[in-house]
Amino acid sequence: MKSLAQVLVGLHEVMPDGATATTAVPDAGPPAGNRGRRIERRVVPGDSDGVAPEALAGLSPLLQRLYTSRGVRAAAELTLGLEGLLPVSSLDNVEAAAELLARHHGARSRVLVVGDFDADGATSSALMVRCLRQFGFAEAGFLVPDRFRFGYGLTPEIVEVAATRQPQLLITVDNGVSSLEGVARARSLGMDVLVTDHHLPGPVLPDASVMVNPNLHGMAFASRALAGVGVAFYVMVATAKRLGQPLRLVAETLDLVALGTVADVVPLDRNNRILVQQGLQRIRAGRCTAGIRALFEVAGKPLDRVTASDLGFQIGPRLNAAGRMDDMSIGIECLLTDDPVTARALAQQLDRLNQERREVEAGMQEQALGIVRELRATASRGLPAGLCLHDPEWHPGVVGLVASRVKDRVHRPVIAFATDADGRWRGSARSVPGVHVRDMLEAVSTRQPGLIERFGGHAMAAGLTLHGGAETRFALAFAAVCAEFLPPAHLRGVLVTDGELEPRQLSLETAQVLRAAGPWGAAFPEPTFDGEFTVVEVRILGGRHLKLQVRSHPKAKPVEAMVFSFLADDTRQVPGEGQRVHLVYRLDVNHYLGTERPQLLVEHLEVLTGC
Repeated sequence: MKSLAQVLVGLHEVMPDGATATTAVPDAGPPAGNRGRRIERRVVPGDSDGVAPEALAGLSPLLQRLYTSRGVRAAAELTLGLEGLLPVSSLDNVEAAAELLARHHGARSRVLVVGDFDADGATSSALMVRCLRQFGFAEAGFLVPDRFRFGYGLTPEIVEVAATRQPQLLITVDNGVSSLEGVARARSLGMDVLVTDHHLPGPVLPDASVMVNPNLHGMAFASRALAGVGVAFYVMVATAKRLGQPLRLVAETLDLVALGTVADVVPLDRNNRILVQQGLQRIRAGRCTAGIRALFEVAGKPLDRVTASDLGFQIGPRLNAAGRMDDMSIGIECLLTDDPVTARALAQQLDRLNQERREVEAGMQEQALGIVRELRATASRGLPAGLCLHDPEWHPGVVGLVASRVKDRVHRPVIAFATDADGRWRGSARSVPGVHVRDMLEAVSTRQPGLIERFGGHAMAAGLTLHGGAETRFALAFAAVCAEFLPPAHLRGVLVTDGELEPRQLSLETAQVLRAAGPWGAAFPEPTFDGEFTVVEVRILGGRHLKLQVRSHPKAKPVEAMVFSFLADDTRQVPGEGQRVHLVYRLDVNHYLGTERPQLLVEHLEVLTGC
């Protein structure tokens, strides 16, 4: 059976010349493990951009370079205390939300929080329920849709499930802005609906009692980058003030805010950096929920050295595994419990689900990359500008991860589809910088009304459901729209770095300074450097990973470099001792048996010829 991608490229091949010329574009080929990829250096603004040399006086030249290239214009922007947060009252509609909650508090209403099945949705749900219970709401529970039965958001079907609990108030967290039918059904059943969300709105908004979303059209709030958990935090602060509750009750949830914000990969503007930094400080001090503590225990990460990347790469995936493989209620309960024994048992269950997820993902990823390899060999016009992949056996909870892996290989938007029990295609889209994937879906929907059943998301990630039989039409339309907006330069897998480090800077001290200079994340990227090195020693670990000792200068001390999953691509050449290599890397601290040493975490390795 041919895959959707094979059908799509086949259509390109047989159509008259020029008929679909814009839907296919050349690609850069397989990942350039040993081959040249274009490397660009981040621009460091100068005086002409209004950055005075003394603006970041007192910092090392390295930190000045890193911060200014990330848009920092004054030392005050690096102050990450809670006093620097944008005022709660400045978030549009937050006071109306607090008033609605206060009214239901006085009426002793039954309140039900309806969340999403990812880490942002789980942390948002746990934060909201924790706060409501501490504020004295008589009954505050949660409901998270089973993604395999109900799909995303407040659908009419999940409202019917919610109605069996007889709530007077439904609160959505991390969803709701596109739930027109679900909100209408809840209102028809006599429920008030408070929508708290951060996703981009469609042309029509649901008829909610109150809606808080910084991305609604016409909103004045100065940060549109809040994650769903950030919106929930602001709503709970406003509610605490309205009810006369201690603000510390909400501040105690900042560990959840940090986890959800990092895991959802929203831009770390200053407001989000404050939220993440404050949450990290609580975690490092051991003042976090029992569930987060337990998740770090199963991950083998000590609390006192936690970084934002640990939240994104260690804890987020374990939490997300519940929504992908089973039921996110497991993750929410882990974040809600105060009992260490219960938290540990739930964290271990999440760890097992994550291991299962990894095994399933590995098989699906190999299938998807096999399709791409075949397409490269057979498609004379190149891959579609927007690539759609599908296999009837793929797990619906893992297609987003597969789309992300393939996107990194082909450097263009990718949608991976799974088939649900009703035969509909449910897809997860992942994009590249410069292509707003939700806008691409909206363009397809506008040009071909009815083609997409529902969709929603962000610039870099989105989800959608297709009506049966519309798959090929959609794939062609999506490829055409992506080709229309895709900058050609984005097809080459450009690596952006912060330049070279001097040999003396490849030290434990520099690594510690860089770790402390965060939090780093989306739109405030962790420093990445590049340079040429001589290989001193090579070891292969686990059949997949490279552990090198490299030297930047003949008289320099060798430094350890790790290249994870390097041999997963069998076209890559393992460098030999004495060879010169060009590395793109992050400088980190390696903790081992009570000692610390600098380590290069290599993102790209190219063996240099003629050296």
